[in-house]
Amino acid sequence: MNTHSDHYFTAQPASSVERRDLRVHLAGREVVVVTAPGIFCPNRVDIGTAVLLSEAPDPPPTGNLLDLGSGWGPMALSLGLLSPQATIWAVDVNQRALALSRTNAKTLGINNFHALTPDEVPADIRFDAIWSNPPIRVGKPALHEMLMKWLPCLTPGGTAYLVVQRNLGSDSLQRWLESELEVSEPNVFTVSRQATARGFRLLSVRRSPTALIA
Repeated sequence: MNTHSDHYFTAQPASSVERRDLRVHLAGREVVVVTAPGIFCPNRVDIGTAVLLSEAPDPPPTGNLLDLGSGWGPMALSLGLLSPQATIWAVDVNQRALALSRTNAKTLGINNFHALTPDEVPADIRFDAIWSNPPIRVGKPALHEMLMKWLPCLTPGGTAYLVVQRNLGSDSLQRWLESELEVSEPNVFTVSRQATARGFRLLSVRRSPTALIA
């Protein structure tokens, strides 16, 4: 396997680590993070993530906050900087990305930060907010399975924000979510379009404040 055969959803990238510093703006401040090849968008904050960071409301100040598909951590780090009293969960299948996000969280002084694979997250954890730039290119079956695993883990009144490129099926994904969540838990979730910017849709999935968790 060579560098070009690595995907950001590869568990163990074969490309050399070659850590490098990257200066970015997160949570209204300039910070320096480390990135490396073999992960999602290692050279910048990608456009979709930037749309979510600019258009999503501030996260809850406390509770469990999830970045699903975290990469080197721009969303998880922003959650930690915006809500320093919260517990941050950065979830990815890519071990290199997880290691980088841990390093970045430590550098930025973010406490209560957990960077884990999906299977490592305790099954009983519920999330007050979920932010995600979901990996559309893994294909619909894997994407749908991922979303239906994590969205039901929202606490009552909790909201997930998903950023999806318009030409990669954001509107059809919105319709699918509305249908599938209604079948799985009737009258519990509200799916809506939060914003449109730079060719992306920001979708929100909100769990009813009165809905009990099974």
